[in-house]
Amino acid sequence: MSANVPEMLDAWRMVAARRRFDGRIPLSAMTRLQGSLADTEGECVYSLQFDQDDLLKVAYVELGIDVELPLTCQRTLQRFLYPVQISQRLGLIRDEDEEAALPPDYEALLMPEDGMLRALDLVEDELVLAVPVVPVAPGSEAVEAEWVPTQEEQDKASPFAALAALKKQ
Repeated sequence: MSANVPEMLDAWRMVAARRRFDGRIPLSAMTRLQGSLADTEGECVYSLQFDQDDLLKVAYVELGIDVELPLTCQRTLQRFLYPVQISQRLGLIRDEDEEAALPPDYEALLMPEDGMLRALDLVEDELVLAVPVVPVAPGSEAVEAEWVPTQEEQDKASPFAALAALKKQ
């Protein structure tokens, strides 16, 4: 993680100070994400902007993520880079009842009682959600649903033809 971003952040103090943090995290540091990746080469660039909506009095953190995740294409089984750009506004809430008061463009982030937040966990959570269930490299050809054998394949003697002849005897 970047040297200028503390490992643990007091979210409520950061909101009051309207702090911004920019950092980088190596993909190898994200243990929960590693199982979905082809390898852990590369790093994630992120930003955290703590603020409060003056009109609605809602504390939030704006999370920005830019990364290329190395995934394995399920069509070709080749490694490819999957670009991920996330811009997410997370409304900080103390209990689940406050979620209903959030504006529609906010996602709820339930804070622990001590108000401490780990930037690594927040970024990793968003990346785990961003990984497709079935990664497919752009431009890879889909397998035809209806496969029609060529004339050459049809003319070739079937290895089971000899068995069929024996069975008839």
